[in-house]
Amino acid sequence: MLCAGLLAGTAAARAQDVFGRGEDVLPRELEPMYRRGLAYLVKTQTELGCWEAHYGKQPGVVGLAVLAMLAHGDEPNTGPYARPIRKGLSYIVGSANKGTGFIGDSMYNHGFATLALAEAYGMVEMPTLQPTLERAIGLILASQAQNKAGAWRYKPDSKDADSTVSGAILVALFAARNAGFGVPEAAVTKALDFYRRVQNSDGGFGYVNRSRSNMPRTAIGTLMFALAKKRDEPECRSGLRYLQARIMNAQQGYYYYYLYYVSQSLFQADPETWVKWNTFNMVQLKQSQNADGSWTGQHGPAFSTAAALLSLAVNYRFLPIYER
Repeated sequence: MLCAGLLAGTAAARAQDVFGRGEDVLPRELEPMYRRGLAYLVKTQTELGCWEAHYGKQPGVVGLAVLAMLAHGDEPNTGPYARPIRKGLSYIVGSANKGTGFIGDSMYNHGFATLALAEAYGMVEMPTLQPTLERAIGLILASQAQNKAGAWRYKPDSKDADSTVSGAILVALFAARNAGFGVPEAAVTKALDFYRRVQNSDGGFGYVNRSRSNMPRTAIGTLMFALAKKRDEPECRSGLRYLQARIMNAQQGYYYYYLYYVSQSLFQADPETWVKWNTFNMVQLKQSQNADGSWTGQHGPAFSTAAALLSLAVNYRFLPIYER
């Protein structure tokens, strides 16, 4: 959790102070780029708390946008993004089924929305947040318990699993555990066993089985082992080698989704490669950022902008899920 002292002052000054103690220097290009992206999200957010364009009404996309705001490190209850954060969280809470706890219409939405609730828990003063989060966690665990693969797919009652949906869900569980909620170690173990079964001999990860490897899925799989504190296990190391061999190729399918995961994966599993990739990523994103501060991608500007910002937010290191 963020302590009161860490929440004092500007985000940039606080981040620079943290890095000035012997870690990295906060890149000069980061803050202006990040603020422009946040300004776009704030300007285009509706009064309901979502975004109109394309996938912007999906609670999972709203969750990622809220995370991008929280990740900047401003005081979430009184700072410049307090109202947009609260509107987004209220939208997520309002999207949750009060009986089942299911948020949105897919487990993708449920995972990213639950992640946002878990990261906001303890920072944002909102009475409805805790019970919504508790129900969301309960649904995740119940879904896994009846899933033959031991992981997750599109619906809570799915009997099979895939590596992308499972990544969104498992990160939410890690965040919930960081926030103090009871997440059985057996749930993590079962999910990691699924990732072991879909990892290919080249170190990359498949989708529902050992199918063709690609960068987004391998970033997800590698991150799961790193967040589980299993960075030295062969699955994590071989996944990392797959990423290292291809990391400077910017042309990836689902580009912003890939950026979101690969930044975290490298940061957690290989800090030295992350430093090089982070510089590369900032150059690419600076060139592609639109005049209004957004980024353009196949899933709409709200998702693309939030994911791009979150790929940069590891530099700030304010979200608990971004701690090594």
